[in-house]
Amino acid sequence: MINTNLKNIYEGILDGNAAQVASGVEQALADGIAAELILNEGMIAAMGEVGSLFEEGEYFVPEMLIAARAMQKGLEILKPRLAEADVKSSGKIAIGTVKGDLHDIGKNLVAMMLEGAAFEVIDLGTDVTPQRFIQVIEEEQVQIIAMSALLTTTMPNMKTTIDAIIEAGVRDQVKIMVGGAPVTQAYAEQIGADGYSEDANRAVAKARDLLAV
Repeated sequence: MINTNLKNIYEGILDGNAAQVASGVEQALADGIAAELILNEGMIAAMGEVGSLFEEGEYFVPEMLIAARAMQKGLEILKPRLAEADVKSSGKIAIGTVKGDLHDIGKNLVAMMLEGAAFEVIDLGTDVTPQRFIQVIEEEQVQIIAMSALLTTTMPNMKTTIDAIIEAGVRDQVKIMVGGAPVTQAYAEQIGADGYSEDANRAVAKARDLLAV
């Protein structure tokens, strides 16, 4: 029988009820439930269900965004306990919208979905220069760089960034994922990216695939 607190966390995420998720996490911790169990059975399981509902056409981007925000509220409470318990992350990812592009809703959703899948995420924000991506590879030892572009005019900056990463001699240290409304699988292959995702849910699956999680 699933614990009532875990059930509340799970349902709170599906409903996008941040207050219910936060209180569920606090109560579960107070009851002595392990942080890793709360993460896996409460949060990751719920975000997996959110992803399935999205695939089935039951949920759309707004519902995914609200669910991810509710999950993040619980994760804020849980993170210190996960660190104390030395719970292993699925991997380390730096994400950002490329130089010249200020759109961040899609990027934010991908970042939250990745966090919900136990990835350690460094959000570089928008208008990220190739140099900043290179810096985070060198200084933070990230395993994946995830780049987003929402405009056809900023898409070429994905290739510019990949070329700069190659020139800096750090290309073999990371996998590179790309996404965004105008981006396609064919374009990802053309510019030398390792992976492409058309939505936030598939981005999680692609990241796991790239790192063999």
